Amino acid sequence: MTSSQPRGLHALIPTARSTATPGERAAAQMLHLRTAAVPVPVLAAAAELIAAHLDDPDPTTRATATEVHARLIAAIDAAPGAA
Repeated sequence: MTSSQPRGLHALIPTARSTATPGERAAAQMLHLRTAAVPVPVLAAAAELIAAHLDDPDPTTRATATEVHARLIAAIDAAPGAA
């Protein structure tokens, strides 16, 4: 039985660019993103999901969740038609 896979040192040398995953493509596109428009219900859902981490035992997670939650709430409050 023979294998078509490279062996030894040749296995370490890339022969072709591997295709980017959807996540890698999205991350590359988001690097150029400066503003985004999303419906207020999407912001509200994101704020609700983030709120679950406001009391996280990890201080870094808790601080980040607090900051992101505050930004989401501010964006909701600043939305046209917000009461």
